[in-house]
Amino acid sequence: MAIEFGQALEEEQRIVSSALREEDQEAGLRPHFLTEYTGQEKIKDNLRVYIQAARQRGEPLDHVLLYGPPGLGKTTLAGVIANEMGVSIRVTSGPAIEKAGDLAALLTNLNENDVLFIDEIHRLNRAVEEVLYPAMEDYALDIIIGKGPAARSIRLDLPRFTLIGATTRAGQLSSPLRDRFGVHLRLELYTPEELQRIVTRTAGILGVDIVPGGALEIARRSRGTPRIANRILKRVRDFAQVKGSGKVDQATADMALSALEIDRLGLDGVDRRMLESIIVNFRGGPVGLETLAATIGEEAVTLEDVYEPYLLQIGFLNRTPRGRCVTPKAYDHLGIPFHGQLEM
Repeated sequence: MAIEFGQALEEEQRIVSSALREEDQEAGLRPHFLTEYTGQEKIKDNLRVYIQAARQRGEPLDHVLLYGPPGLGKTTLAGVIANEMGVSIRVTSGPAIEKAGDLAALLTNLNENDVLFIDEIHRLNRAVEEVLYPAMEDYALDIIIGKGPAARSIRLDLPRFTLIGATTRAGQLSSPLRDRFGVHLRLELYTPEELQRIVTRTAGILGVDIVPGGALEIARRSRGTPRIANRILKRVRDFAQVKGSGKVDQATADMALSALEIDRLGLDGVDRRMLESIIVNFRGGPVGLETLAATIGEEAVTLEDVYEPYLLQIGFLNRTPRGRCVTPKAYDHLGIPFHGQLEM
């Protein structure tokens, strides 16, 4: 628990963290329909077909599994699907459903064709997951009444519904649960141009005076993640208000992001310290995760879950059987001459 708390605190302190915070849930920022949803074009094209077909048949949409890195809009997309289907949505999360009775209460309160959205579905209790199987397949709940020899099972019919599950770790889902989703959609990182449109839209909602150059500068440094882009916009707005003219242009955005120590690729001070430590102390690697964690004073699980994913995605870090290695691309970005590394 101490490690989990420390990791959560680390995420809370980072501007470029993709972890959800209370400030990220500001009302009105989420799009409500596919036409308002920026990016993920292939997913949107396919969803339009699935939704139109389901509505023409008068059936609920097949169960949908959304997976991908945090902050890309899985929860938002679930709400968009419900709006496009013209039905209500109930939102919960895997850790919040502690026992089978909690799930039964949620399912029995749904109306026909409604959407039940379960975030972090990979963290569902196994006993709860077993109850979910017949609900997904047969729209029924098998309930045990009584104990011992007098126990008996009754089947409770449910309204037809759509389960939308979201996870950042699809590999941790059990095969029986994963196979019961008819639609699997992986959300990808956004391009700077897509994020620019998102930042511009958010700025309009928040009443921020922004020009295209300022929006693009924020987009380039947002690690391909809308949640980070919106969060950075709010901090840049503060700098523009206090140290600038109030308008967010490229120069103001660059000034604010430099003050926040977020470089042109979205790396912050901790990312750079991690890379520099591997280069300076271990000649670029390989180095074991525990050794690296001890060197820079962080928990190993924090490095693995919080810092590494983006560095791996942009090709600055490699995982090998012997440990982590920094790539020549990272040397070039940090302005450090590359003289070769230890044997991998």
